[in-house]
Amino acid sequence: MQYDPIKASLGRFFNRSIFFRKVFYKLLDLLLLRAWHVHSELRLFFNKHTKDAGLKILDAGSGFGQYSWYMARKYPQSEITGIEIKEEQISDCNHFFKRAGVHNAHFKFADLTKYKNPGEYNLILSVDVMEHIEEDLLVFRNFHASLKSLGVLLISTPSDKGGSGVEHDHDESFIEEHVRDGYSIPEITAKLREAGFEKIDAKYTYGKPGKISWRLSMKYPILMLGKSRLFFIILPLYYLIVFPICYVLNYMDVKGHHTEGTGLLVKAEKN
Repeated sequence: MQYDPIKASLGRFFNRSIFFRKVFYKLLDLLLLRAWHVHSELRLFFNKHTKDAGLKILDAGSGFGQYSWYMARKYPQSEITGIEIKEEQISDCNHFFKRAGVHNAHFKFADLTKYKNPGEYNLILSVDVMEHIEEDLLVFRNFHASLKSLGVLLISTPSDKGGSGVEHDHDESFIEEHVRDGYSIPEITAKLREAGFEKIDAKYTYGKPGKISWRLSMKYPILMLGKSRLFFIILPLYYLIVFPICYVLNYMDVKGHHTEGTGLLVKAEKN
């Protein structure tokens, strides 16, 4: 399925006003399980750096800007750079953040296979990006070069245990824009080590509770929107029904330990 056109339609709908955009971000934070996991790790990072002013953060593949928005408001001592290859999203985010009065985040065009800013960042965040990039090792090397000493790379990406909706050899990726169905923990760990990282911690997300939540909150609505945009009309009612269930499932997934899952959360530190 072509996921980007649906994302673009959602973006246009919620970009009608500052209020609607804020509501959109809040909905993404509540519904997307990956956001729950990423926010949990971000809290740990910033709690460790409570006395550090001027933290520099790279949102690598910033998309709608929801993670930059979260960090910029929650941690105003940080300076956030969002990079993206879609010009319309860059312009949109810069415009919205300026109108919303958030001045510690800015967005610009950059190709992650070419972008390198040596020793610049304390944290690089990459959420749902690496599954779209063929030359992943090159990107990991650029990330390593761009981090300060003891800087942290945080990655959220599908795993090979059913990520992208692929559970059997004959299955096709649920998201057509993906160049890989997902990483195994040994594969992504080996690539990060080859890129220069030594301290690497990878864990599964989207275990049994998260897998159900993803289907209810993302897969089924997207499939229906892919068939007809008229589903936008009943989407609020649908989420009103399923959100309490997804909330409990997301909480269980974040608090649980998973021997396998369809997502990966990877943290790597530069010496």
